Amino acid sequence: MTTQARLDCLCLLILYLTTGYGQEGKFSGPLKPMTFSIFEGQEPSQIIFQFKADPPAVTFVLTGETDGIFQIQPDGLLYHNKALDRETRAVHKLQVSALDAHGNTVEGPVPITIEVKDINDNRPTFLQTNYQGSVRQNSRPGKPFMYVNATDLDDPATPNGQLIYQIIMQLPKINDVMYFQINNKTGAISLTAEGSRELDPIKNPFYKLVVSVEDMGGQNEHSFSDSTSVDITVQENIWKAPEPVEIEENSTNTHPIKITQVRWNDPGALYSLMDKEKLPKFPFSIDQEGDIYVTQPLDREEKDSYVFYAIAKDELGKPLAFPLKVQVKVKDINDNPPTCPSTVTVFEVQENEQIGSNIGTLTAHDIDEENTINSVLGYKIVDQIPKVPRDGLFLVQTYSGTFQLAGQSLKKQDTPQYNLTVEVSDKDFKTLCHVQINIIDINDQIPIFEKSDYGNLTLPEDTAVGSIILTIQATDADEPHTGSSKILYRIIQGDSDGRLEVETDLQTNAGYVKVKKPLDFETVAVHNIVFQAENPEPLVSGVQYNASSFASFRLIVTDVNETPQFSQQVFQAKVSEDVPKGTKVGNVTAKDPEGLDISYSLRGDKRGWLRIDPVTGEIFSVAPLDREAESLYRVEVVATEVGGSSLSSTANFHLALTDVNDNPPRLVKEYTGLFFCYPPKEPGSLIFEATDDDQQLLRGPHFTFSLGSESLQKDWEVSKINGTHASLSTKHTNFEEKVYHIPIRINDGGRPPLEGTVSLPVTFCTCVEERCFQPAERLPGIPTVGMAVGILLTTFLVIGIILAVVFIRMKRNKGQDNVERAQASEVEPLRN
Repeated sequence: MTTQARLDCLCLLILYLTTGYGQEGKFSGPLKPMTFSIFEGQEPSQIIFQFKADPPAVTFVLTGETDGIFQIQPDGLLYHNKALDRETRAVHKLQVSALDAHGNTVEGPVPITIEVKDINDNRPTFLQTNYQGSVRQNSRPGKPFMYVNATDLDDPATPNGQLIYQIIMQLPKINDVMYFQINNKTGAISLTAEGSRELDPIKNPFYKLVVSVEDMGGQNEHSFSDSTSVDITVQENIWKAPEPVEIEENSTNTHPIKITQVRWNDPGALYSLMDKEKLPKFPFSIDQEGDIYVTQPLDREEKDSYVFYAIAKDELGKPLAFPLKVQVKVKDINDNPPTCPSTVTVFEVQENEQIGSNIGTLTAHDIDEENTINSVLGYKIVDQIPKVPRDGLFLVQTYSGTFQLAGQSLKKQDTPQYNLTVEVSDKDFKTLCHVQINIIDINDQIPIFEKSDYGNLTLPEDTAVGSIILTIQATDADEPHTGSSKILYRIIQGDSDGRLEVETDLQTNAGYVKVKKPLDFETVAVHNIVFQAENPEPLVSGVQYNASSFASFRLIVTDVNETPQFSQQVFQAKVSEDVPKGTKVGNVTAKDPEGLDISYSLRGDKRGWLRIDPVTGEIFSVAPLDREAESLYRVEVVATEVGGSSLSSTANFHLALTDVNDNPPRLVKEYTGLFFCYPPKEPGSLIFEATDDDQQLLRGPHFTFSLGSESLQKDWEVSKINGTHASLSTKHTNFEEKVYHIPIRINDGGRPPLEGTVSLPVTFCTCVEERCFQPAERLPGIPTVGMAVGILLTTFLVIGIILAVVFIRMKRNKGQDNVERAQASEVEPLRN
């Protein structure tokens, strides 16, 4: 190889390295199967790889799908001499062999694969320069009715071949609203929601769209595009709700019976019905031609109309359009007889009623459809029992059912009751109903008192309410136990205050005069009562109440000495607890029914706080009041007649005391167990709580705390925790083992503020298991430790002296005994 050729190869190799071709970053190596990826469109003479061979191999040979593009030099340098085109061939299958000097194959052939990588060098192109399509008005929005398609020779697996569709123009465009939309990936064209509503072949039967397609997903400024036109014809929608259907009830024809139909715009739709009422039995069906059937006889009296929906779906089960409403009305036939309103219909008529008077109306029912000939009813009397004084005493209006008196006025003594049989008929049916007509007595007799004057009656004013004081009696000749003969008594004179009432005995018509309100001698001493007896039913024309229906009675009320009456049973007052002695705190009032003077006194004034003016009833304080002792003070007030029988009555007086700040703060309890262990290792603190006997506000007490002496501040410190609690802390550890009494000032912050000083005992003591150990104190007369030791030593000394004396005496006694024995032994022979 010449020097220039080697330089060219070196340049090619440098270019190859900078462009990144090869595998795993290796640009030379032994002969083995390899795969290379090369972008199409690259400049020719690009080095791909240099194969190395071991002797005896001296040269390389390239075979396969070289297409005159790929070559290998004898030294194993593989390169391409033309730009690659992926659209011509995307993969090149090559073989490399290593030969010796004699042309014999030493290695190989080894497969080498060249993959041509795509670049965006092809423009997308629509398959047609013009598309034709049609759509039905009111088609479902989003449902495709046509497609446009474009192709791109670039690799579809890369952005180079990814196409995006877009509608760039709609003609005509009404009110700047788009009626059409396109799926930007599939090219499917469908209606928008506005298009589904607004398209009308009468207004605009044709539309033109301009659709573009762009590669690189439309996201690159170097992408290519193409456009096409789409002509769309708008066709009339045949998917329309059918006219309402009428079906005659109880049909005897063979079912199912076709009643109407629906049709989708195109063949192949799948039809179904939807019953929104969720009926137990849905009597309709639809076949796949869109014909709708009733499957069984219908009963208008059970259900007079049906509303359901027809649905069209595509082969995937998706709705093709909105459901259509189907309305079915059940047409009535006369298949129900009239029915009577009750087993017996009862009317009443007075015995003096005039001919032609209305007695009552019989209203029969027919469940066939109203306001049709099937429900028009006619009435006719077919029988009258009894037929006295003659037949035909009554008539009935043919269509209204109203009964009238026809023959003559009736007399109850002739017949008290008539029973009629009435035929009620419609166009095809007849029903018999029964009517009972009762003849009732007229109120032509007035009540008559048995006597007109019931004389005088004297009663004390304290006669109990509810007492029967008199019985009065009137009679009525009308029919017993009717409104014409029932008697009501009214007091029409002499009882303006309504202190009396009269109750009627329903069986005997006797009137019981009773005390309704307490009698009062002081108000009215004599009542001249006038009673009137009357009927609840009005009298007939020409008859009037007269003097026979009135009676009189005189009630004389005698005086009774009654107790005084307080104006109220509980009197209430409120004062501050710090009012001065002699302050008026309330008053009570009472009156005596007989007008006697009243004297007032108190009962139950256990604290001696109050006095009452015996004449006026005014109540005064006579001692300091204390809310903390009793916040609501209750006493009884006694009102006594002055003179007469001295009757008395009582009422309650409640005095509420409002608080003033008159109690200084204090400790909530006696603190006797506060201690610190001795000797203290570090400063410590103890917590204590304060309280106040005065009434606390809703926010509670708000105390402040301080030491009672400034001299203590070097040793102690008081800190507030909250409104009621504080801590006492030591400032050092240099304390003696004894009890310290620390004065604490506590201020309540009241109006005016009060302050109290309390003593808090704190003990420094030896601790055993965190508890204070304190030896018992020496009682009077008990010696101290020194004295006890002296006494003990003295005792030991005395005991020693005593023992020494005893010991000496014992020795002395023993010596004397020995002398006596010796003398005895000397004398004994002499005796012998």
